[in-house]
Amino acid sequence: MVSFGNASGAVPPVTIARLSAKNARLLRPTLFNYIATRDEFETYANELFAFMTKDKMDVRIHEIYPLQEVARAHQDLEGRKSTGKLLLKP
Repeated sequence: MVSFGNASGAVPPVTIARLSAKNARLLRPTLFNYIATRDEFETYANELFAFMTKDKMDVRIHEIYPLQEVARAHQDLEGRKSTGKLLLKP
């Protein structure tokens, strides 16, 4: 399991011993431990975007919502009705 951020609040406590039955691991990475300078960040970001624009990365777009339908986009996210990215079009 990997936990990224606290957008929905803190993650509840986990009994780590329960993960051993399935040989699972728990990871909590943070960007700040990997990238120290702005130049480093820009280098990696440019590499990522170059990789994406050369069609080497499958970025799935579930749906593009008009901005006035932002509530529906949130409902689809909360209702687990989507796979891939949900985009808002101004």
